[in-house]
Amino acid sequence: MKQIEVVAAIIHDNEGRIFATQRGCGELKGYWEFPGGKIESGETPEEALRREIVEELDIHIGIENLLQRVEWDYPEFHLSMSCFVCHIESGDIFLKEHYDAKWLLKSELDSVNWLPADRQVISSLQS
Repeated sequence: MKQIEVVAAIIHDNEGRIFATQRGCGELKGYWEFPGGKIESGETPEEALRREIVEELDIHIGIENLLQRVEWDYPEFHLSMSCFVCHIESGDIFLKEHYDAKWLLKSELDSVNWLPADRQVISSLQS
């Protein structure tokens, strides 16, 4: 099975809300996820996350810590996702790849249809 190594940003604000994005294309279109993407050759996970967030959202983030690592089998590939707690350091969010986005309180995280791998992170955030 194909292996994919990705990073995800759990971006929070001063009000305790978490930033969620809705996929705008592909077979998983419409599902919600934490923004991020694939690690390129020679990148550390942190470098990949900073690059992906600039590419997707046009902001610069500060990475606080690794929250968890998720292993998930999708039908076509195995996903290894490193999830980092982050905050916005500079810039204004501009959606370059996503269809929609929301700031959600932890109690509201279940209000959107998350990708299966991301649901594991929701459980960690709510506990």
